[in-house]
Parts: sequence; structure tokens; C-alpha cells
Amino acid sequence: MEGRHHARLMGAAKKKIIACAAVLEEMLPVLPPEVTYSALDMGLHSRPENLKRALQKAIDQSALEADVLILGYGLCSKGAVGLRAPETATLIIPRVHDCIAILLGSHESYLQEMIKEKGTYFLSKGFVEAGGTPLDEYRQSVERFGRKAADRIMKAMFCHYKRLLFINTGHEEIARYTDHAKAAARQLGLIYQEAKGSRALMTKMVHGPWDEEFILIEPGKTIKLDRFLR
Repeated sequence: MEGRHHARLMGAAKKKIIACAAVLEEMLPVLPPEVTYSALDMGLHSRPENLKRALQKAIDQSALEADVLILGYGLCSKGAVGLRAPETATLIIPRVHDCIAILLGSHESYLQEMIKEKGTYFLSKGFVEAGGTPLDEYRQSVERFGRKAADRIMKAMFCHYKRLLFINTGHEEIARYTDHAKAAARQLGLIYQEAKGSRALMTKMVHGPWDEEFILIEPGKTIKLDRFLR
């Protein structure tokens, strides 16, 4: 039954992407014209319950125009748990704990980077374009509270981080974004490093196959935590 359902989805079903604005920015190069998309505010990540509500609303609205709804998210602090597929659409979500894994190409690549340094803050072109990076937050804090207070605020917020890792998923004109990331690292006193990302998982999200790297939620069913366990 599941195999036939999967084959039908890979056929003529109409697809739509629902993703964090930062992830969607990275996915645009692999999206064919017929695949529509919707971007959600990156700031929703800070409050998983708000993320869940916004995602469910976007899912329900998008079911009016597509048969397959592909989520550009991972487990994301359990924000994806409990999301329900509409009666007329199937949900597809990468089987990853953090959407950073989407940029690195796999859950395993994400784990490798966390093993290297658990206190890692990740940035990419998509995050810089979407706004709300640590450097953006610092500049806003300086305007609101003054430099000394802003320094204290950022030190408290990022005291558990040791490095800033910029992920390049294959963009050619990247200097503006790496300059932003380097400035953020200097401001926060973090080690700056770069990593080569991958569009492999993003491409599979759009074109398939939706294999063991994905969770497929049939119409009317909900996403459960145990589906993310490996």
C-alpha cells in the first residue's frame, strides 16, 4: 500500500514547498518552475509552539493547491511533532533533527560537525538574506540600548558557542555573505570556519526518491516523534 502511494506521489502529483525563509533561499536553485513555495519567518524557530502553529496553518492553506507538501524543516526543537497532513495531501519532511542538516546534505554530515564542536553557530547565504543573524541582532541592540549594553546582551546570548561555521551550498558570488559571517564571528569572539555544503538532500526533497532519509505522512495522519529516531 505504502509503495503504491509513494509511486503515485512521485508521478503527476502537484508539489509545494513550505520552508523556513533561510532554507528556502538555499533551495531556490533546485526548484523547477512548476513547484510552488511558501516561506515562513526564520524567527519562528525560537518558539517551537509558534512554529508549529504557523506550519499547520501554512499546511492547511497549501492543501488547497497541492497534493504533496514538502517541509523545509527538520524536527526543529519538536516544532514538527504533531503536525497533521490534510485529508487531501501528503506531507514529506526530511528525517533530520535540525534544518542545518538540509544545507550540509545529510543528517550524518550535521552530526560530524557537531562532534567537531558542539558549540557551533551555523550561517549560510540563506540566513544572511533572511535577516536575523547575530550581527543583525547586535546592530539592532546597539541602536536600542547602546554599545556597552549590546555587548553584554550578546555575550550572554552566545556564551555557549565557540565557533561560527559558514556553509556554502554552491553559490559562486559568496564573498558578501562570508564577509558578514566573519564580521559576526569577530563581534562575538568566535572561531570562524567554513564548510562545503551540499544540495543533495534539497534536490531529493524536490525530485525524490523519498527514501529512508524522509518521513512520509499520509493524508489525515500526524507526524510523531519516533519517526525521527534512527
